[in-house]
Amino acid sequence: MWFISQLEKYTLIITEKPDAASRIASALDSKGKAERIVENGVPYYLAKREASIVVVPALGHLYTVASREKGYPIFDYQWVPRYMAERGAARIRNWLRVISDLAKHADKFIDACDYDIEGSIIGYTILKYACGGKEKLAQRMKYSTLTKEELEKSFAARLSHLDFALIEAGLTRHEVDWLYGINLTRALTAAAKNYSGKYATLSTGRVQGPTLHFLVRREKSIGCFVPAPYWSIKAEVEIDGVIFEALYRKEVIETKAEAEAVVDLCRGKAGIVEKIEKEEVRQAPPLPFDFGSLQREAYRVFGYTPMRTSQVAQRLYLDALISYPRTSSQKLPPTIDYHTILRGLGRSSVYAKLAAALLAKPLLKPVEGDKEDPAHPAIYPTGNMPERALNSAEKNIWDLVARRFMAAFGDHAIWQSGTVTLSINGKLFVLRGKKVSVEGWIRFYKPYVRSEGKPLPNVEEGQEVSVKRVVLEDKFTNPPPRYNPSSLLRKMEEENIGTKATRAGIIQTLYDRKYIRGERIVVTELGFEVVNALKKYCPTVISVELTRELEERMDSIQQNKDTKENVLRHSVKLLKPILEQLKVNEQAIGARLTQAIQKEILAAKSIGTCPICRSGRLVVLRSKKTGKRFVGCTNYSAGACKTAFPLPEKGLIKPTGNVCSACGLPTVHVRLKGKRSWKLCFNPKCPTKEKAKGKN
Repeated sequence: MWFISQLEKYTLIITEKPDAASRIASALDSKGKAERIVENGVPYYLAKREASIVVVPALGHLYTVASREKGYPIFDYQWVPRYMAERGAARIRNWLRVISDLAKHADKFIDACDYDIEGSIIGYTILKYACGGKEKLAQRMKYSTLTKEELEKSFAARLSHLDFALIEAGLTRHEVDWLYGINLTRALTAAAKNYSGKYATLSTGRVQGPTLHFLVRREKSIGCFVPAPYWSIKAEVEIDGVIFEALYRKEVIETKAEAEAVVDLCRGKAGIVEKIEKEEVRQAPPLPFDFGSLQREAYRVFGYTPMRTSQVAQRLYLDALISYPRTSSQKLPPTIDYHTILRGLGRSSVYAKLAAALLAKPLLKPVEGDKEDPAHPAIYPTGNMPERALNSAEKNIWDLVARRFMAAFGDHAIWQSGTVTLSINGKLFVLRGKKVSVEGWIRFYKPYVRSEGKPLPNVEEGQEVSVKRVVLEDKFTNPPPRYNPSSLLRKMEEENIGTKATRAGIIQTLYDRKYIRGERIVVTELGFEVVNALKKYCPTVISVELTRELEERMDSIQQNKDTKENVLRHSVKLLKPILEQLKVNEQAIGARLTQAIQKEILAAKSIGTCPICRSGRLVVLRSKKTGKRFVGCTNYSAGACKTAFPLPEKGLIKPTGNVCSACGLPTVHVRLKGKRSWKLCFNPKCPTKEKAKGKN
């Protein structure tokens, strides 16, 4: 710090993350090499040009909302350094001390955090609290990529002041979410603890409650669904030595008698081509990625959860490989310079021919959607090549973004689609075909779109075809599909709850709280009881209407149509009677939640049915005498069943859900830290183990 203090004066730039600080400093340094300095474990950078610039990073949010009192309800709060409110945030103290010291010697201040609500709050709170009230003097850099060219432009054309309307909206959102989250979470946790005497972390919130309610309603719909039988018929016909499937025109037949009558009429008969219909279908390119559509596409193609995609996309952004990902825009403005990006991508052998084909076009005009974001365009590749080896997930997301960008400039794809209607003894069957005749944009997005199709056979009207067999299929109607992380994210977007930056985290929290499990999301007993308790005693907490209303009011702050004070006052007014209801019914809520927690704990430990007593469950237990773990029956402690099997002392034990093929007992997975898991049959008398002994 002594070295910095010797500078006459300098501009202090605040960034959101260390990687961003490094890139901004290097971009602004006249020689492209900023000096890295580390003070008490905190890195910052000195860039030299006409005047000196010091760039210091945050670590995301350095300040957070915290209560001034214990218990609940709580309505008195303040913004404090994170180390005062969170365990494991001790290093934030050093971080803030270094920033404060740097601020003392600076004469100009620039907020260069990400240009969105979260980034604006991070910069604002640092300037206000750590820099001694410099938020009203600070300027703002606005950029969508961390490329040298854009950062230089952003610095030269920096805004004269912070976006205070955006900041007010963000502060309000944080404070409203904190008020709902802390009070409702403490209410549920206290209810369970006061009833059972044991602590368990339970949570809900303004967005978490309605999201879990979506899942519970879908779970109930699936549970109440009664499958209805129906029948379908297909005919296998041979044309020019190739077998084709033609479906009976009436796709759903409600009685088996009707279906069998059709099969009887068609059996052994030839088919006659009655009609041939062909059409050309033009398919527009897919829209550029906004954050939600990138998360959904990454889930569809790679199976990545929204949270994982968010984390990977953030790393690619910090590496200056893609633009800022947390955008709701579907627009690619010409100002991003299409030609420069494509020339950059063309340096990769993977994209060289594709980029060249687009650069050869007389006009580059991308397809665009209706959604706009005032802060950022749609997600696009910068054209930069990686400066380090990317892991598989990073390669996949980068490739997905690059190809989607190029596809946006492609021509329409043209599909030849058609149907052949066959008459088999007067009963009509339809044979469908489809193939790509002009690839268009598909050429650029090919790995991620199915372009194969089965073309129509070459036949003429009146032609007779051979019917090899007519097949009757028994089917049942299906219940509504379960949500997966991708479809749940879409549901949240459609209902306008949460934000593009918070939705993935809320879904992850539902998993972490053990309210849901599985890729095809199943609501646990605990998840059901949380929703049931809230629905019975304070239904507004899980209503979409309440959440949406508050979202709209916070948006109105950003548009200068409302104030933070009004929205907070209204939020507290809504919250107080909810908390009163929870307090009055604490005993009943605690009983329901405690029972659900116990069932969930048992389910997590359960390995299968006890093979001896048949009434108990095999679970992982630990001996009070030796401290060693073993598999025992739930009737063990009551003395009703003495079934027990030893377990390895090291490693994480998880049930497989399957049984041993040799002895029929349930099996478990054992995972040692840093090693692959293996399947274990814990039965010491299993025939496979007896054979192994014999060999030895």
